[in-house]
Amino acid sequence: MQTREWDAVIIGGGVAGLSAAQMLGRARRRTLVLDDRAPRNRFAAHMHGVLGHDGIDPAALLARGRDEAAAYGVLIESATVSVVHDDRETLRIVRADGSEERARAIVVATGIRDDLPAIPGLAPLWGRSVLHCPYCHGWEVAGQRLGVLATSPASIHQIELVRQWSDDVTAFTALAEPLAPEVRARLIARDIRIVSSPVHSALVEDGALTGLRDTDGIEHGIDALFVAPVPVIPVDFLAELGLAHTDLPGEPITSDPVGATSHPRVWAAGNVTAPFGNVPLSMGAGSMAGAAVNAALVAEDAVLAVAQRRALRSTERNAAWEQRYAAEERIWSGRVNATFAAVAGSLAPGTALDVGCGEGADAVWLAEHGWQVTGVDVSPTAVRRATDAARARGLSSDEVRFVSGDADDVLPASSPSRADGDVGFDLVTASFLHSWEPDFPRYELLRAAAARVAPGGHLLVISHAAPPPWVHELPAEAPPMHSPSEELTLLGLDAAIWTPEIVEVRSRETTSPDGGHTHLDDGVLLLRRAG
Repeated sequence: MQTREWDAVIIGGGVAGLSAAQMLGRARRRTLVLDDRAPRNRFAAHMHGVLGHDGIDPAALLARGRDEAAAYGVLIESATVSVVHDDRETLRIVRADGSEERARAIVVATGIRDDLPAIPGLAPLWGRSVLHCPYCHGWEVAGQRLGVLATSPASIHQIELVRQWSDDVTAFTALAEPLAPEVRARLIARDIRIVSSPVHSALVEDGALTGLRDTDGIEHGIDALFVAPVPVIPVDFLAELGLAHTDLPGEPITSDPVGATSHPRVWAAGNVTAPFGNVPLSMGAGSMAGAAVNAALVAEDAVLAVAQRRALRSTERNAAWEQRYAAEERIWSGRVNATFAAVAGSLAPGTALDVGCGEGADAVWLAEHGWQVTGVDVSPTAVRRATDAARARGLSSDEVRFVSGDADDVLPASSPSRADGDVGFDLVTASFLHSWEPDFPRYELLRAAAARVAPGGHLLVISHAAPPPWVHELPAEAPPMHSPSEELTLLGLDAAIWTPEIVEVRSRETTSPDGGHTHLDDGVLLLRRAG
């Protein structure tokens, strides 16, 4: 089966999930809703406390929500999810039938399951005359004989709350802790009858609740019973993601106000985060989660676009350098840079990495002075010439080797000749790693180079500190030439790890294009990494 790819998959098609779907659909996101068609309030025939929708069938609201979401391009399918795998850039959602979906984000809106006390006769009446929320159902049973089956200390609040809707209230307290004297006094003061004997069964006539029988055989007439069931949040399919949960009843998923969870690609909304939330709260939470997912995807879209553009620019840049080298017999003189030699010559030989090695003059010089060197350049022609130059000087591949490719892809973590097992090079150097491109990632490449320096090793950066004397005006698109101290700031390396040893401009003699003697200013940055 072909795996489909989505911006977002919403697991659960209740009011929270459909609200998230509507927001994502309106944001033109490729969105799929997987719904097992078992909403929490499916047992109720009417829904109350929902502004503008008071008294309608919850199923009718969901049907309308599905139509609205579908109108915005959201696909809604009946399915149960077995497991969600984290594939880093995406999440892989496996259905119970084995088919898979792939999404950049998911919204968990599977709701909860209400587990009623194991009292015969209660379950068939759930949502009709066995009720949970007095705000949802209290008006419809107001003035009748009402019972409250306490299941925890929190039920005391429910008992006192139900008294608002009727003068005839009976509290069944055996399942909860014994009432404290002050609580008992408070209930009695409100004319609430207290039954401490355990409930044995429900009394039902013609499908309607008429009372409860306790274990002493006494029957207590009531017309409706309020009970706080045990909330069960069945999200085992998320186990591999390691989401954080609260210690509230049911262990709901921990989320922030917009539904973000402890996993960067997972949002949650509705009763999975707030078990006691009503329909409006779940709708609002779903709407906020949908908007938050879209905002996160917008941010990721920008990051991906930058990466794609940089990859394209890198490919173009590499091709341009290769074209430049291939167009001529030789680009550089083949002699080591004098500033480089003066600084590197002061260091004890070890392993070295030359980033942007070109035709290999500096790397060959290092190898001839006892270093074991790896040179990296984007141009295959430059690398071939560097290799030929090294072999012509009698240097083996164990002494100096050259690798062709983009630095992001091929920079080795350490020298292949390193025998001490440590990662990194004793010296990482980059000479004149410049480009005319305004978006050339110079400092990203230099930071990547710095990451290859072994503890106690050095980073040596030689740069153009000023234009050549024969260049009187730089092109408008030319990037700025920074001083070594400015370069140090722009690199942004941790001062607790890196110690500057040389931060200065050095002049060296050179020959101008017309054959005259002149000088160039080289910026020198030598940093030592803490051992």
